[in-house]
Amino acid sequence: MAIPGFCRGTRWSSATGGEGIFQMYELDDYGVLQSPAYLERLNAPSPWSIKMMPHHRNMVRSQCRVLASSGGAVARHALTVRLSPRPDAHARLQSALSDQLNVLATQPGCVGAHLLRHETPPIATTREQQIRGNDRIADWVLVIAGYDLDSLRHLQIKEMSEAALQELGAQGGVLSELHELCHSATRADTA
Repeated sequence: MAIPGFCRGTRWSSATGGEGIFQMYELDDYGVLQSPAYLERLNAPSPWSIKMMPHHRNMVRSQCRVLASSGGAVARHALTVRLSPRPDAHARLQSALSDQLNVLATQPGCVGAHLLRHETPPIATTREQQIRGNDRIADWVLVIAGYDLDSLRHLQIKEMSEAALQELGAQGGVLSELHELCHSATRADTA
């Protein structure tokens, strides 16, 4: 959070008893991922990071552009949906999900919905990447923040189910997870 351009970081644990962790960093803009300060940090990890990174399992790391956004990003719970559009349905899926965001963000139990698309920044392989090996990526990520877990669970099995998303143009293999907030910090909190 001390790197210029990082606005807020949130850490979430599984709301269903799993061991997964979801971390999200909000940036001033996508260009921060190519900034000298960020690259310096990635190429000079702390001793603790060097010790822990080889133990990270099933890491998915996606640097994303915001395709569409409505409402807030922080609440007690979050539903994340990882998906990819079918090759012939990029525009149709993006349009359909973008249209749904305002509805999702304002329905009872929810505070915000955000559609993100992974885009690898044009940078050389960093020291952190060398330590961890190849990270997997999530092509598109839908993040729905809410204060009521049952509302998010309902979205997970209805509007955001794999079958519903495939009707909109998503490929099979949609992965969704429910999370609960562990910690949120802004730049001011860490100063």
